[in-house]
Amino acid sequence: MPILPKERDPRLITVRRGGTLTDEHHHLLAEWAARCAEHVLPLFEQESPDDPRPRDALAVGRGWVRGEVPMREAHRTSFRANAAGRGLPDPARFAALAAGQAVAVAHVAAHALGAAAYAIRAAAAAAPSAGSEAARLRERDWQREQVPAALRDLVLDDQRLRSDICWHVFDD
Repeated sequence: MPILPKERDPRLITVRRGGTLTDEHHHLLAEWAARCAEHVLPLFEQESPDDPRPRDALAVGRGWVRGEVPMREAHRTSFRANAAGRGLPDPARFAALAAGQAVAVAHVAAHALGAAAYAIRAAAAAAPSAGSEAARLRERDWQREQVPAALRDLVLDDQRLRSDICWHVFDD
């Protein structure tokens, strides 16, 4: 299921590509996405402690934020993080996908919401079935507390607009 809309929101497209997103805000989104993915990364590492790909992807994404890693390298790294989750139980798989989405923010800023959505899915999947809804809400609320103030309105609006294609993880 795609998590990017067919029609892209210009607020999540960089200025140089015809949108309104500044480089500063793009970097803030990338860091927020990395924090969301990192929050659930232990779910992957418990399952695959010898596989560094998702954690390495977050380091590459942060390197991109600092200007040390080219966008193309960050984009390629996202595929390796995603591949790390193949065949694993849902909590670990979703955690790896969150890391892959987080590093992909360097390429497409809208992937930040994908990182958040997969992290929420990982947290909910890791909880006992009777507690999965509470785990979803806790993770969603934790993420919202982490959103940089300058991006809060944009992120909350994006969550509202794309919740249906993000498995409704952002719903109240």
